[in-house]
Amino acid sequence: MDPIGRKILPHDVPPNIVPNPEGDVFFITINTLPRGTNQLAVPEVWDQIVESIQIREANYDLRCPLLLAMPDHLHGLFEFPGEKTMGKAIAAFKSWMAKSKGIRWQRDFFDHRLRSWESSAEKAHYIRLNPVRAGLCEKPEDWPFQR
Repeated sequence: MDPIGRKILPHDVPPNIVPNPEGDVFFITINTLPRGTNQLAVPEVWDQIVESIQIREANYDLRCPLLLAMPDHLHGLFEFPGEKTMGKAIAAFKSWMAKSKGIRWQRDFFDHRLRSWESSAEKAHYIRLNPVRAGLCEKPEDWPFQR
């Protein structure tokens, strides 16, 4: 537990699992501090988020076929094809955004490896509906902070 009493989320891969299995897709959520404050759904910040992800994709640190920014959190589908682990790749992204745009992140992130029976398309649909469920737009395609 951390000093506030929250559980620390482990992102270590069990020893019998390949750390960055090619093709494995993770549904990841990254939250800002404080929740409820719009730090991410801002055009200048979104542009920097997209640029940072594109650089990390070019360096083969990650692949991100879907990313969506809500005001206080990001949802994405990610793959980690390179040598950099998921934890290090996400930490580097968060650090860059904190330094370049002053984003305050919650410690850690939430990840869920999609199992073979789970559909990336279903998770993508869930992600795209997030701003609709929050009342920020009427249709998923109207939300400007997604790629």
